[in-house]
Amino acid sequence: MNSQKEEIDRLEKQFSFIKEIDKEKKITRQTYISSGERMENDAEHAWHMAIMTLLLSEYANENIDILKTISMLLIHDLVEIDAGDTYAYDEAGKASQRQREEQAAERIFGLLPQDQGKKMRALWDEFEKGETAEAKFAHAMDNIQPVMLNAETDGKAWAERNIHLSQILKRNQATAEGSDTLWNYAYHHFIMPNVEKGRIKE
Repeated sequence: MNSQKEEIDRLEKQFSFIKEIDKEKKITRQTYISSGERMENDAEHAWHMAIMTLLLSEYANENIDILKTISMLLIHDLVEIDAGDTYAYDEAGKASQRQREEQAAERIFGLLPQDQGKKMRALWDEFEKGETAEAKFAHAMDNIQPVMLNAETDGKAWAERNIHLSQILKRNQATAEGSDTLWNYAYHHFIMPNVEKGRIKE
């Protein structure tokens, strides 16, 4: 049984992490919220994907552990507290993204008690590798959520940045590995209508 001091030490580390990740609310993404009045932040993005997973997991290509997938989605962008958000179509930013995020993961998950820090880091690594059924579906959520919001705002972010269909297809080349059904729906209902309207360049 842990002593009271060990318990307090553990709680101090846990709350240190919990307070630190509040900073995720300040990380602005490049996707507008559905009203189009401002960009969403990382915490809002994570919340939205967690709800999406609860509702849409029935369309996963393989059976998935829903709690594990949601946990992955809730933590995968925490590294951006240190590393910042890298825009999906920023090729220059992507060159240094991995190194920046690795360093951030080391520091942020290192705030936790060792057992929990290891577990969180393992989940983050699993998401990054994108090989398990849960990671593949999590990546599908991570890709489809901004596509949905971009479509909901009449392609505003796409049009502002002169995004081409080829860029979106390249970005989403693994989305169908998580869910053929959801990728097919997103392609026909979110992407192609904006190509037809000229909001996405061909």
